[in-house]
Amino acid sequence: MIDILFKHIQDKVSLTEMDKELIKPFFIEKKLRRKQYLLQEGDVCKYLSFVASGLIRTYNVDEKGDEHMSVFGWEGWWISDFNSFLSGEASVFNIDAIEEAELLLISLSNYEALTLAVPVMDRYFRILYQNSLVTKEKRLMSSITHNAEEKYVQLINSNPQIIERIPQNLIASYLGIAPETLSRIKKKLVLRK
Repeated sequence: MIDILFKHIQDKVSLTEMDKELIKPFFIEKKLRRKQYLLQEGDVCKYLSFVASGLIRTYNVDEKGDEHMSVFGWEGWWISDFNSFLSGEASVFNIDAIEEAELLLISLSNYEALTLAVPVMDRYFRILYQNSLVTKEKRLMSSITHNAEEKYVQLINSNPQIIERIPQNLIASYLGIAPETLSRIKKKLVLRK
């Protein structure tokens, strides 16, 4: 699993063999079964989690019991409730596995120690945060300016694996539309081809 993390890091910054040896002890491995929770709403998020394999989702549940997808995380993604992780406040999200998953977890104290022990990791995480901020801004603008069909087309164009790996009801929730609306959009797109 750690080699998958190293590959992901080296896509952003250069690591020496010494850096790799220093990094290893900061992480712990965790496996999740399908539908097993990594974090439940109300608990404190104790880890940043790197997805080495599998598929994870972050969501909350409203007072009616409806789920609202926030993030899907697959191989090479980091996932957590970052506010809860940094502040120690109770999480407003649930995180669970859509598919069996293998994760590498790092605690806040280890995260802080890692960025001091291996300074290039501070740059790596800064790049991730910048990319995450840009992605969230684009998603916010898309939700404001695009209709449901445009949001769906944009989503599948940017992440083609979504259609094969994520159930339609979860995709609909992520887009903020009813599953029936998504079915109509998909039929409409098929007829256009």
